[in-house]
Amino acid sequence: MLIHELSIKTGLSPHTIRFYEKSGLVKGKRDITVKSNNYFHYDEETVEKLEFINDAKSVGFTISEIGQIIDAWYNNKYSKKEKLHILDEKLVALETKLKEIKEMKKLISQFKQDVISGQCPY
Repeated sequence: MLIHELSIKTGLSPHTIRFYEKSGLVKGKRDITVKSNNYFHYDEETVEKLEFINDAKSVGFTISEIGQIIDAWYNNKYSKKEKLHILDEKLVALETKLKEIKEMKKLISQFKQDVISGQCPY
């Protein structure tokens, strides 16, 4: 499929897909039988990777971390132990972030109560 079709299928803009290509996360292939254009073609594995990238970004993975995980899964560059270590590190980071968010929520709730009760000095 061409980038426009890939964009429709994944819900990502062509610009975003090209950014991920430049970042080395996905790669299109040229059809050597077609001489009239330089279009890249994408397969179902690319769709799968883009869906993974989107999900990983939504939970806080960086582009670099996503690249590392894609290498681990699709290129078999990491052992099972290394893959688990990568995931464990991210789970710890997510737990820390959750604690920070809960604290912020608690603080905002207290500010809200101060405003309701008229105890807010501002």
